Parts: sequence; structure tokens; C-alpha cells
Amino acid sequence: MLSGDDTTFERYLGESEGPTFLTTGEGLDAVRAEIVEFIRRTVVDANADGVVVAMSGGIDSTLTAALAVEALGSDRVLGLGLPASKTDSVHAREARTIADGLGIEFHEIQLRPLLEAFEETVGTEIGEDADRVATGNVLARLRMLCAYYAANTRSLLVAGTSNRSELLLGYNTKYGDGAADLFPIGDLYKTEVRSLAPRVGVPRRIVSKPPTGGLWSGQTDETELGAEYRTLDRLLRLLVDREYDIEAAAERVDVPVETAEDVATMYLDAAHKRTLPPMPGIGERNADRSRQPFYR
Repeated sequence: MLSGDDTTFERYLGESEGPTFLTTGEGLDAVRAEIVEFIRRTVVDANADGVVVAMSGGIDSTLTAALAVEALGSDRVLGLGLPASKTDSVHAREARTIADGLGIEFHEIQLRPLLEAFEETVGTEIGEDADRVATGNVLARLRMLCAYYAANTRSLLVAGTSNRSELLLGYNTKYGDGAADLFPIGDLYKTEVRSLAPRVGVPRRIVSKPPTGGLWSGQTDETELGAEYRTLDRLLRLLVDREYDIEAAAERVDVPVETAEDVATMYLDAAHKRTLPPMPGIGERNADRSRQPFYR
């Protein structure tokens, strides 16, 4: 995601082979500046008028919105609160408070009627009772549907709020919060998000909130993932970035091998969420859809 002339992270992480993270002031400020420039450049390249951010009142969306304002100005950032329950509504009020502090336009859209209509029409037609995971995925996709509607009607880009930990573990909904035009904090582990947020002015009460996707009452990230982000991030840093084997990573982080195996399995199983849908690649119609065959 970040360009950084390929040295930004390693310059501030040092040469250590261990699970180090961006925590120093100098390193965080450099990466902050790079993310701000990334947002600005992406919007300019797309000839868009700004970005829309689905704001949950949590640290990731708050940091994303704050960085977008720093990059574009408050008049070019739109915030959306998208609650579907009483608990969500509390977080939406927090999101509105944050939006007011940032000076951005904010709208709250109640998703419960949309979710109920979906369950009544689609669920009845298919004839299956959805479990809470399936319902949670519908809710995540309804949120992204609203974000893209706002983006399309106002010539904006959707700024996703997923961090590197979530993207690597597949802790998102495909075509829900996993869909966006850019992921400003997509290169930052949750550990690094928590370090950067206070420097950008994110309130302490937001930084200290238990992370949750808000897909059902009482749901938290770390309960679902089976470990604290501090442990998950250290394992991912070794397994993915440093290419440790499972046993060595488990020993370095001082966790059971089974824990490292679980993290590695989540990473491998989520590969389809990090790539475009596969195609057969027939003849010259190869599967490399990132190639640009002409210039303008």
C-alpha cells in the first residue's frame, strides 16, 4: 500500500529479525506523512472530489477519517454512521461526536429496516434460517452498499478502514468491509494503529475501546480471533513479513505451537479475500488484470 521508496518501514523498524513494530515518534510521523500523501495522490489520480468513510466510533475508522481530513481538508471527507442495533447507535453517536470534532459532514443511516427487509424477502425465498455469521455478513455488505451509494452520487472514493492484521487474517467480510477504493491504514498492524492514533489526535477513550466489528451484540475481534492483537501481530510479523516457520515463530513469541498454527491457517485460508476472483487465463487472455497494455 505505502510506497516509501521501499525503505520506510525497515528504516524505522531496524534490522531486527524479531516481531518489531512502528512505535517511535520519528517513524510514526514519517509513516503518517506517507499515508496522508497516499490518500491525496489516490484521490487526485482518480479525479475524485474526496472520500467517504464508514465511521463506527472505533479506532480504525476514526484514524482513517482523521488522516483523510489531514490529506484533503474537512470539506472533502464525508462520514457515515451505519447502526443496526441499540449498541450500534451508541457507537454512531460517538462517531458523530468525532465527525463534529473533525469538522466533516456526517449522516447517520439506520440499517435495521434494510436488514429486516432483506431477511424477509431473500431469506423467505431461499427458505433457510441464516446464522449470525451470515446475517453479520449481510450487515457488513449493507454498510458498504451505503458507502458506495454516497461515493457514486458525490464523486467520492470509499476509504476502507481495515488494518493489516485484519486483512492478513481475513477478519473482514468479502465485498463488505473488505471492499474499498483505498485502505489508508492497510499496511499498519493493529499494534501500530494503536501507536499512531494518539499522535493524530484520536481521543484516548477511542484508543482504549475493545475492538469490534459490530456485527452482533457482544462481539469482539479478539474473542473471535482467539488471541490478543499483541500476540496475533507478533506472529504475523514473523510468519508473513520475516518468513519464519511455525515452530520458530511460536518459540520467538513464546506461545504454543498450536496458536501459531491457527494464525498461519487463518492467513492461508484468507488468501481469496486478498486477491481478485480467479479466472482460467485462456490463451493470451491471461489472469494478470493489473497489466496496462496502453498509455494515454
